[in-house]
Amino acid sequence: MTETAPADRNRTQRFLFEEADIRGEIVQLGGAYREIVEIHQYAPGVSRLLGEFMAAAVLLATTLKFEGKLVLQARSQGQVPLIMAECDHRLRIRAIARGAQEATAERFDQLLAGGQLAITIDPTRGQRYQGVVPLAEQSLAHSLDAYFRQSEQLGSRFWLAADGQQAAGMLLQQLPAQLEQDNTLRARQWEHACTLAATLQTAELLQLGAADIAHRLYHEDPLRLFEPVSVTFECNCSRERTLNALASLPAAEIRELLEELGSVTMDCEFCNQQYRFDEADLSGFMQPDSPDRLH
Repeated sequence: MTETAPADRNRTQRFLFEEADIRGEIVQLGGAYREIVEIHQYAPGVSRLLGEFMAAAVLLATTLKFEGKLVLQARSQGQVPLIMAECDHRLRIRAIARGAQEATAERFDQLLAGGQLAITIDPTRGQRYQGVVPLAEQSLAHSLDAYFRQSEQLGSRFWLAADGQQAAGMLLQQLPAQLEQDNTLRARQWEHACTLAATLQTAELLQLGAADIAHRLYHEDPLRLFEPVSVTFECNCSRERTLNALASLPAAEIRELLEELGSVTMDCEFCNQQYRFDEADLSGFMQPDSPDRLH
């Protein structure tokens, strides 16, 4: 019996080829995706693009072997100057498109014309790493494929889709040689897996359950399907972080706002959480010997 992906499904599921050094991952986002795009009421084309970025960020985060977060970001000269999705090792995700209020395009090359794609890995402990490539292809999936080709890592291929209500993606990735040492046979296995994955239709990726997608593509290949893992929309903003951000502003500017409005209000652009600070909250940042700045 075929399982249809529920509209509120927010999870990712891994599968392994039993006779080849290849792994797969399928992510499906429903309520978490809609909650994010509804915060800002994006145009349809931007909503779909943001859904693809969210799905891709989750897929990439499943490769993390440490505590930390991964940020997938694109800057462009198109109708969307900046778009980003962030996912941590616990698969908590948030995303935003900035400067896209007037965006009306549907096509990837119009929304992100002349852009660059950056993948930033930010471990809780250790060194931050960032890789950047041009957005030279006609989709985010193709751009990610090109990114991994240029990085000379093991083969990686992406399939992404979003329709404003649901977002989904699939990742195939080669693993270090264990089951098969012969490079010719490894290449043949990889080509076989990718060729079958290329037959996956957008509607299938969005509507079928992960187990049915894996079966639909690879029913003749022995697979091991793992238990699904939940993905959640969760912003890491807080009152303390917002107050620390205010501490970097000139004291004169803070005083002016307090005199005019009686308090200072800041909104988180990711989740729309509002933080309000009055004079008592901000007085601790004032330096008596330096009235022009907060410290």
